[in-house]
Amino acid sequence: MPVWIQEFAPIGILLAVVAVVVSRLPRVEGVEHSDKFRKRRLFNWLPLGLTYAFLYMGRYNIKVSQHAFGDIDFNGTPMMTNGDFATIFFWGTLIYGSSFIINGPLTDRLGGKFAILLGAGGASVMNLLMGLVTYGIVHDVGFLGYGRDDLAGNLTVIFSTLYAINMYFQSFGAVAIVKCNAPWFHVRERGVFGAIFGILISLGIYFAFDWGYYIIENFSLEFLFLVPTVMLAVFWVVDVMVVRNTPGEAGFDDFDTADASSGDEGPQLGAIEVFKMMLGNPVIITIASIEFCSGFLRQAIMQWFRSYAKQTDAVLGLKDSFVYENWGMLLCCAGIMGGVVAGIISDRVFQSRRGPVAAILYMGMLIGSIVMTFTYQTDFLPWLVLLMSVCVIGVHGMLSGTASMDFGGKKNVGVAVGIIDGFVYAGTALMSITYGIILPDDTMKDVAGNPENWWAWPASMIPVSLIGLLLARKIWNATPQNKKAA
Repeated sequence: MPVWIQEFAPIGILLAVVAVVVSRLPRVEGVEHSDKFRKRRLFNWLPLGLTYAFLYMGRYNIKVSQHAFGDIDFNGTPMMTNGDFATIFFWGTLIYGSSFIINGPLTDRLGGKFAILLGAGGASVMNLLMGLVTYGIVHDVGFLGYGRDDLAGNLTVIFSTLYAINMYFQSFGAVAIVKCNAPWFHVRERGVFGAIFGILISLGIYFAFDWGYYIIENFSLEFLFLVPTVMLAVFWVVDVMVVRNTPGEAGFDDFDTADASSGDEGPQLGAIEVFKMMLGNPVIITIASIEFCSGFLRQAIMQWFRSYAKQTDAVLGLKDSFVYENWGMLLCCAGIMGGVVAGIISDRVFQSRRGPVAAILYMGMLIGSIVMTFTYQTDFLPWLVLLMSVCVIGVHGMLSGTASMDFGGKKNVGVAVGIIDGFVYAGTALMSITYGIILPDDTMKDVAGNPENWWAWPASMIPVSLIGLLLARKIWNATPQNKKAA
C-alpha cells in the first residue's frame, strides 16, 4: 500500500464514523427535521469542526516541537527542556483560560461565525511566526535581525509570547463551534452532538501528534508550524463561504431548542449581567469545576505519556510499544469511543442528563489512576493510559460541547462555554506548572531516566479524579430549566 494512502486512510475512516454518528441522530418528537435540513446542518458543522481540529494541531504542535528541540544541543543542554516547555505551556493555557472573560460575551454578541474566523485567522498568523522563528534556528539564518544564537538563547521567552497570543485566538474555537451549533440542535439531540464534538477534538489530536511526528521525521522542523498555518487559512475561506449562524440564515425556519434560552424573548443581556447569571447557577459552576479536573487529567495523560516513555526508554523500552508509535491515532480512536458512548448513553439511557455519564467516566478515571500508580513501570501502562483517555475525553466532549449548550441556552452559550472551557484550561495551567516542579528535570539524564523518580505523575491524578467524581454526582439529576417551562 502506498505511504500516502496509509497516512490518509485514518482520516477517511474517521469521516466515515462521523457520517454514521450523524445518521444515528435521534428523531425528536415535535421537531421533524427534513433530510434537506439535516444535510445542510452537516455542511454547517463539518467545516467548523475541521477548522477546530486544525486549531488543535496549531495548539499541541508545541508539545511535538519539544521533543525535536530537545534533541538539539545548545551550549551543552537541550534547546527546550521539560521546564522550558512547562513555562511556555503554562502561559499559553493561562491566557487561553482567562481570554474567555472577553471572548465569550463577544461571541454571543457577534456570532459564532465571526468568532471562528477571528480565531482561525489569528492562530494561523501566530503559527506562521513560530514557524519563521524555528526556520531561523534550524537553518541558521536568523529572523528579524536576530541571529540563531539570539533566537535559541531566548527561545522560551519568544515562544511563551507567541504561543500565548496564539492561545488567545485559539480560545475563540470552542466558543464559536458551540455557539454556531446551538440553534441547529434540539436539546435531545445534543448528547450525540457531544459525540461529534469529541470526534472533532480527537481528530485534532491525531493531526497534532501523528501528523506532527511524521512532519519532524520527514521534513524540516519549521513545517510543524507552517502546515497548520496553511490548513487554517484554507478553512478560513471555507467557513466564510459555507458556515451560517442559524438555520434562518441558511433559508430554514428557526425552531425551539428546549434549552435554557427557550421562552426567553427579551433582549440580549449585557456581558456583566450574563456573567452574574451564569456564575449564580450552581449547575454551571459544578460543571466548570468538573472540567477543571478534566483539564488537569487530560493533559497529564496527553502531554506526559510520551515524555515519560522517551526519557525512561533505556529502562522500560516503552518507545517500542504500539501505543507510543501510534499515539495520536489511538488517542483519536479513544476520543471517538468515549465521545460516542457518552453521548448516546446520555441521550438514550439518562434522558439527556449529562451528570450520570460524567460520574461513570470519572469512576473509570479514579480506578485507572489508582491502578496506574502501581503499574506505571510495566508494559501495561500504554494501554492503561489509553483506556483512561477514553474516559476523560468523553467527559470533556460531552460537558464542554453539550452541557454548555443545555444550561447556557443558545442566547448565552458563548459565556457558558467561556466559563466552562476557562476552567478546563485553568486546570491545564495548574497541571503544567505543577508537573514542571515535581517531575524530573530532563537536563539530569540519570534522574529523568529512572522510572522511580516519576511516581508523582500517576499519584497526583488520584485526588483530582476523586474530586471530579464527587462533583459529577452532584449534578446527577440536573436538567436545563427554560423560561417557557417556568
